[in-house]
Amino acid sequence: MIKQQQPQIILLKEGTDTSQGKPQLISNINACMGVVDIVRTTLGPRGMDKLIHDEKGNTTISNDGATIMKLLDIIHPAAKILVDIAKSQDSEVGDGTTTVVLLAGEFLKEAKPYIEDGVHPQNLIRSYRTASTLAIAKIKELAVSIEGKSLEEKKSLLAKCAATTLSSKLIGGEKDFFATMVVDAALVIGNDDRLNMIGIKKVPGGTMRDSFLVNGVAFKKTFSYAGFEQQPKKFVNPKILLLNIELELKSEKENAEIRLSDPLQYQSIVDAEWNIIYDKLDKCVKSGAKVVLSRLAIGDLATQYFADRDIFCAGRVTEEDLQRVAAATGGNVQTTVNNVIDEVMGSCELFEEKQVGNERFNIFSGCPSGRTATIVLRGGADQFIEEAERSLHDAIMIVRRALRNSTIVPGGGAIDMELSRYLRQHSRTIAGKSQLFINSYAKSLEVIPRQLCDNAGFDATDVLNKLRQKHALPSGEGAPYGVDINTGGIADSFANFVWEPAVVKINAINAATEAACLVLSVDETVKNPKSESAQGEAAMVGRGRGGGGFRGRGMRR
Repeated sequence: MIKQQQPQIILLKEGTDTSQGKPQLISNINACMGVVDIVRTTLGPRGMDKLIHDEKGNTTISNDGATIMKLLDIIHPAAKILVDIAKSQDSEVGDGTTTVVLLAGEFLKEAKPYIEDGVHPQNLIRSYRTASTLAIAKIKELAVSIEGKSLEEKKSLLAKCAATTLSSKLIGGEKDFFATMVVDAALVIGNDDRLNMIGIKKVPGGTMRDSFLVNGVAFKKTFSYAGFEQQPKKFVNPKILLLNIELELKSEKENAEIRLSDPLQYQSIVDAEWNIIYDKLDKCVKSGAKVVLSRLAIGDLATQYFADRDIFCAGRVTEEDLQRVAAATGGNVQTTVNNVIDEVMGSCELFEEKQVGNERFNIFSGCPSGRTATIVLRGGADQFIEEAERSLHDAIMIVRRALRNSTIVPGGGAIDMELSRYLRQHSRTIAGKSQLFINSYAKSLEVIPRQLCDNAGFDATDVLNKLRQKHALPSGEGAPYGVDINTGGIADSFANFVWEPAVVKINAINAATEAACLVLSVDETVKNPKSESAQGEAAMVGRGRGGGGFRGRGMRR
C-alpha cells in the first residue's frame, strides 16, 4: 500500500521569516551585547566620548548614554529594548543611562551560558526578579537621608550629588563651579515640575568659567527695527506688559473691495489704518508699562513710537521665553491692549540689556515670583556647549530628584559591590538552581566598578579583589568603599563625597532587570514580509507614474 503523503499546511504568508528556539534567544542576547559594547567605555569620570555623525552632516560629541542610544539608528528589535530603557532612565531620573544599559547587558551575558546549557528562560527570569527585589530593599536599607538639614547643609549635600554626576561629563574639570550653579537654579524653581522654568542659553566664545546664572529670565535680543537703539536699556522696578498681538501697520487684505463715491474719501480709509495702530500704541503707553514684550512682530512705527516715550520693546520673543517671563514677573500674556489693568502686568527689580560675547541679552532680575532661572553657557566650540547643556540637564534632574527623594547612596561602584556581596550571601541560603542564577545576578552587578577601573586604565582584577575583601568585613565598615579614580585604589565614597540619589540606582536596577527578563522571555521572532514589500511599492508609486511604470501601449516586455 502506498503511504499517503501528508499535505503541507501553510500558516504564514510566503516569504515570512520566522526564527525560534534557543538560537533565536542567543542571537537576541548577542545583539544586545553589541549595543552595550558601544556605550561601555563612556562610563565614569574617565569615560571616553563618542563622536556621532548623522546623514545630515551634524556631528554630536557626547558621553551621555541616552543621547548616544537615541542617535544610534538601531534596527534590531531586541536591541531596541536597551534604547528604550536608556530613554526611560533619562526622563525619569536624568542620570545613570549608561549604567542601566551596562547592567541589562551584563545580566544577559551571565544568562547566556545557562540558556546554552538548556536551562528554561522562565527559571532565570524568576530568579532575576527575586534578586532585583532583594537588591532594591537593600538599597533602601543602606541609603542615608538628608532630610531635616539646614538650607546651607542641604545646599552643600546637593552640590556633592551634582558634582558626582558632572564628574563623568565633558565639563568635569569645572564640576564644582557648575554644581553650585545647578543647585542654585534647582532651589529657585523649588517644587515646580516644569523643567523648562530653568532656561539654558548658549553663547559661543569665552571660557566655561564665564558662564553665569541669572535669578530670573534672560534671552537674546530679538530682531529689531530702526529706533530700537534710542530706547532706554535699563529700568529699575519697571512694569512689564506681555502681549500676543502684532503692533504693526496692517494694510487691508489684497482682495478687499471698497467702492468710493468721492476721491476725498480715500484719505479717510488710509487714516483709519493709522488710527488703529496709534490707538493700540497709545493704550500700551497709558497702561504705564516701561517694558513691552510681544510674541509677534513689533514694527518700525511702534519701535520709534515707544523710543520717543522712553519705553523698551521687543517683538518676536519665543513662546518659551515669554512664558518664563510671565512666571517670573507675575504677569499674564494679553491678546488685546484694551482695559490693561495693573493686575495683568508683571514687574521686576531690575531690567537691563547686557552684552555677552557677541550677543546682547535682555535680563530680568529680582523677580517677585522668582520661580525661574536662566543659565547662560559660554565655551569654545558649538559641540562643546551642546554637550555642556546636556550635562547640566542631567545634573539639574539629579538635584531635583535628590530634593524630592532625599536619600543618597555612595557612588563609585560602592553600592554595587555591597549589593553583590549581599546577594552572594543570600544565594547560599537557597537550595536548588536559583542559587546559581542569583549568584550570577550578583556577579553582574560587579560590572560597574570593573568598568570604572577599565575606563580609567587601572587593573580591574586587582581593584575588585581589594573591594571584595573590604566589603566582606563582618563589621560592615567596608560598605561605603568604592573605586578611587584618582589613585587606582579603593576609598570610602561617602568620605570622598561621591554620592548619588538612591532613586537613580533603584530605577537603574528595576529597568535593567525588566529589560533582561523581557529579552529572555522572547523565543520566536516573526518578520512579516508584506510590510517591507508594501513600503517598496509605495516608494515606486511615489516616484511618479510617468517613470518606469508605463512604457507605451504596445510594448511587450
